[in-house]
Amino acid sequence: MNNDPHQIDRHAVRRAFSAASAQYDQFAVLQTEVRTRLLERLDWVKLAPTAILDLGSGTAVASKLLQQRYPQAQVIAMDAAFGMLQQAQQQYGLLQKLLLRISPGGFARICADAYRLPFKSASMDLVFSNLMLQWCDPPDEVFTEIKRVLKPEGVFLFASFGPDTLRELRQAWASVDEHTHVSRFIDMHDLGDAMIRAGFSEPVLDVERMTLTYPEVMGLMRDLKAIGAHNATAGRPTGLTGRNVLKQMISAYELQRREGVIPASYEVVYGQAWGNDQPLRGIGGEVRIPINKIGRRSY
Repeated sequence: MNNDPHQIDRHAVRRAFSAASAQYDQFAVLQTEVRTRLLERLDWVKLAPTAILDLGSGTAVASKLLQQRYPQAQVIAMDAAFGMLQQAQQQYGLLQKLLLRISPGGFARICADAYRLPFKSASMDLVFSNLMLQWCDPPDEVFTEIKRVLKPEGVFLFASFGPDTLRELRQAWASVDEHTHVSRFIDMHDLGDAMIRAGFSEPVLDVERMTLTYPEVMGLMRDLKAIGAHNATAGRPTGLTGRNVLKQMISAYELQRREGVIPASYEVVYGQAWGNDQPLRGIGGEVRIPINKIGRRSY
């Protein structure tokens, strides 16, 4: 029996994101910015993919951008939350038909679990994953599956959250009770070790720190709920949070107020690796990692 209070309830995660699918894109400000920065990293990778997996695709915005970047490729948007894929169909059904007219590639949606990828081994040229891996703790099984489906010359590119994410919220709740209210986000170095155990080659990881600000604490809480980022840990409270308990947490969080706003910190971990022993190659074949793409720490 696993008594880890930080263990993720994957069923709760799927339910929460499905329920949030209709308004997800409206509120996912940080996720949108991280996706843009993650896609920009492909500018420095020499790649002509024919098969791309957008793992944890959500409403498949990245899938469509990948299809536009690589029109020859078949892009698969995969998510465990069926509601997200339904939303993707509603938003991009017409665009998909237009893309299929002008390119031999395509766009498909698959509802499946990242722990058991429904693809043949060595079938993907690129596995792209924006802010999904933080829901996979530990990440080893998922990394092993990604490595299995990645071609030897393929690239794995991802963004995830590190342990300083939502630290103000975690500290505020810790002053109130002993339940887990915020996920245990995985450290960059632990992610790197897990990638090596899975057999990836030349993993490169770096960290970027971002801060969102709010006029009041409940604004942050509403945003997290709107995108489906609920507390899905095993140690979460089993009943409704009482008004007095919530008031105590807000009072504790208010101690973090600076210059009239409430901060919400995010530690974004970027990672990339090859399926075999190739280093990351830029245009012309040289190894290239631009200095402005490297965070303050690297693995």
